[in-house]
Amino acid sequence: MKTRLSHVRANVKDLKKAVKWYEAVLGYTVVASWPPERPNYVHFAHEGGAMFGLMESEHSPSFGRFNFYVDDVDRLWEELKDNVDVVEALFSTPYGSRKFTICDIDGNELGFVQDDL
Repeated sequence: MKTRLSHVRANVKDLKKAVKWYEAVLGYTVVASWPPERPNYVHFAHEGGAMFGLMESEHSPSFGRFNFYVDDVDRLWEELKDNVDVVEALFSTPYGSRKFTICDIDGNELGFVQDDL
């Protein structure tokens, strides 16, 4: 079976609080929410790849890791490392990338990776 991943979602306890964190700490921008009358879901602007969304859910956190590929992981590490819960500090992998992993305020793991160094 072939697949193409186009959308992933992390579950959060409090959507408004989580959105504030993603906007303030990571600089993400909400581009859509649903349902219009009382949103419990949002997704953020993205540049190709999978769309990333948040949904308020009693099943929080999602117990997964979401890896985001970035152009300058060293710069992002310097910006974030003192203001987030670090799971893995910045390191070089044996397969040619650099990465670090943090947790959002609900415990979802967010990895930031730069390939082709």
